[in-house]
Amino acid sequence: MTERADERLERAFDKRTATALGKLGLQTVGDLLGHYPRRYADPGALTDIAALEVGEHVTIMARVEQATVRPMRNRTGALMEVVVTDGKSRLSLTFFGKHRGSLFNHEKRLVPGAKGLFTGTVGLYRGSRQLSHPDFTLMGEESDLDSDEALLEHATKPIPIYPAAAGIPSWKIQAALRVVLDTLADADVPDPVPDEVRERQGLPPRAGALRSLHRPATLEEAYRAQHRMRFEEAFVLQAALAQRRARTAAEDATARPPLPAGKSGLLADFDASLPFVLTDGQREVGDEIAGELASPRPMHRLLQGEVGSGKTVVALRAMLQVVDAGGQAALLAPTEVLASQHARTLRALLGPMAEGGTLFGAERTGASTRVALLTGSLGAKARKEALLQAASGEAGIVVGTHALLSEQVQFADLGLVVVDEQHRFGVEQRDALRAKGRVSPHLLVMTATPIPRTVAMTVFGDLETSSLTEVPAGRAGITTVAVPAGNTRWTDRTWARVREEVDAGRRAYVVCARIHPDEEAKAPAKDFDDLPEFLDPSGPGAEGASDRAPLRAVLEVVEELRSRPELAGIEVGTLHGQLPPDEKEAAMARFASGEAPVLVATTVIEVGVDVPEATAMVIFDADRFGISQLHQLRGRVGRGTDPGLCLLVSDAEPGTPAFARLEAMTQTTDGFKLANLDLELRSEGDVLGAAQSGRTSSLRLLRVVKDAGLIEEARAAAVDVVRASPDLTEFPELAKAIRAQLDEDQEEFLERA
Repeated sequence: MTERADERLERAFDKRTATALGKLGLQTVGDLLGHYPRRYADPGALTDIAALEVGEHVTIMARVEQATVRPMRNRTGALMEVVVTDGKSRLSLTFFGKHRGSLFNHEKRLVPGAKGLFTGTVGLYRGSRQLSHPDFTLMGEESDLDSDEALLEHATKPIPIYPAAAGIPSWKIQAALRVVLDTLADADVPDPVPDEVRERQGLPPRAGALRSLHRPATLEEAYRAQHRMRFEEAFVLQAALAQRRARTAAEDATARPPLPAGKSGLLADFDASLPFVLTDGQREVGDEIAGELASPRPMHRLLQGEVGSGKTVVALRAMLQVVDAGGQAALLAPTEVLASQHARTLRALLGPMAEGGTLFGAERTGASTRVALLTGSLGAKARKEALLQAASGEAGIVVGTHALLSEQVQFADLGLVVVDEQHRFGVEQRDALRAKGRVSPHLLVMTATPIPRTVAMTVFGDLETSSLTEVPAGRAGITTVAVPAGNTRWTDRTWARVREEVDAGRRAYVVCARIHPDEEAKAPAKDFDDLPEFLDPSGPGAEGASDRAPLRAVLEVVEELRSRPELAGIEVGTLHGQLPPDEKEAAMARFASGEAPVLVATTVIEVGVDVPEATAMVIFDADRFGISQLHQLRGRVGRGTDPGLCLLVSDAEPGTPAFARLEAMTQTTDGFKLANLDLELRSEGDVLGAAQSGRTSSLRLLRVVKDAGLIEEARAAAVDVVRASPDLTEFPELAKAIRAQLDEDQEEFLERA
């Protein structure tokens, strides 16, 4: 859309209507046309009242069963109680007035048998669901429908039900759209999907699709329009990703080929020293990466893997190939705990080869290097030494947190950037590190959260993707059990089991969703160590969490466990993101050594932390975490030869989405299966938008699970278009749509790898 799309709603409507629409974030005519119906109501069908959830803002079609008006008991005024039904279930509506006369209009209209649309937020009163003072419009009444045509449309055609808010019910949004559509010309609606693509896909023009979406004659017409708009969303997104792939392919990089066979180097010595055999998957992915590192074009690869699948070894082998070729590698981690863990792991894996230039270094020249660690908490002397090792090239591998992004950090020849837990970093942070190379360094991003193919194709489409699905031999497996919160018998047995593990020389984690008992559940994260990812939008917010017990906190649980008889004589440690870095290190060291074999922590231990002796984990308020995060947490135990045990403590009720998540966790340890289930249980708006980038997703209709085939078609079409015109000068409407739909923050989200 051109100038008409940019027209402010204040010019198109009166101030009251424009202000009400503004509550939904709608500022322009284009915004309003892009406010798609959530669903369609059949004028002859009533809404399933039993499916309504407390806290949900709804618009329902229902029939009035009875209505009564009476004086209020404890204060002046009158109360009107209306019961509506779908023929099976009932819902109460309550209206308040200063006196009975003030409710006369409602009393006259809301008579038994009247059918209409009612909108409001579902509340709970004395155990029963109700709508308090809902907006409503009745079938056959004019109200906002001020023409015979509108009345006929409302009575005989599918009724679009829009995402609404207090003061702007669905039917008022419908009326506003009718005003716009009645004066909308096809020229006002340029199409980002090129004619040849649209014709090949059998899609209608955009203007017609918008009319069918907002004013369909039949449900079939509405569904065809939805399909067309889904394709557009996928096509615009894939075109943006195709442009990024094209830009990457045009960049220069320094080729870092492996040393010739038979020539000694870090990688060959490392492979020879490994006390275990690489899995087939590790070798296959390693060969892919080795080939790309040998290219003069920068590698852009996503490495995802099952928990414990050996991603670190694959990444280390890539780093050693680069160091053998004269370059350096940087590993960026989101937390100091994880960065320190990586540095220890790399040094342990390399042994003497990680001590280049020291008395403990490998004997052969060229077969050793330094592994340097750079974090914000380093003292002045240690920081200066790490900076010198990076700048001089003495350190072939530099591990660090955001401290690596500082202007003071320089590299002799940065050839490879490895980003761990890439979703914690934005594009500016990644680019700040890559800019430290003479030319574009190769890039390997890792995630321990298995990503469904459809998400990878939609969000990481500018990266080549490798997956590790095998777990190294020798792992004994993990048993997961859901434990009912508040059940004394189960609670006693939980801590008895923890005691058994400790007495056998093993370790146990206890995970809590927050630090302080008195902190707000939705308080912003204080640092990267305690991101509030446990507040899964598909969980507590949709299930009346405010009526439930408060989240357990680290500091209260620590005191509780220290007084429990089952754990008498056992030191209980504490770990969370607000501790000073040296205290975090000390807590992990005492836990790993067995000095404090029980560790109460936040999700700071979610990724990367590797203590082979850890075999038990108790997760409080487990239903408040998403599936992927539960899977990551669970992956911290059972990493050695002893079997793992994960106890999910929860008060989730059977039949709720939260209970379904926990049930899935008890049935499988396959992260890829769980990732697909997680995607099905949660909205793509969460997966692709707010939960990752902090903003609402630009995807309105596209569903990355159900629309996988359509996404693949859109991707193929987008690649052809970008190949024909890399800068899209021949397709200006597509270029404009990319700029409009993928705002600056969404661009950062899509490039965040």
